[in-house]
Amino acid sequence: MATPTTSPPARLLRVDAAAEILGVKRSTAYEEIRLGRLRTVQIGRSRRIPTEYVEEYINLLKRESN
Repeated sequence: MATPTTSPPARLLRVDAAAEILGVKRSTAYEEIRLGRLRTVQIGRSRRIPTEYVEEYINLLKRESN
């Protein structure tokens, strides 16, 4: 019996995927990127958000709420 293969979780997220994880609209994610609050990396012509940058952004929001 073959075992199903599972792929590792993505470490580089598209902006729309990161926005969904964060529970914000795509336009909000792009605005936060423009403001420099949500960091990205450039791959070719597209932007990707490493999962650690999503965590970094969440921590920023937590600090600001205190």
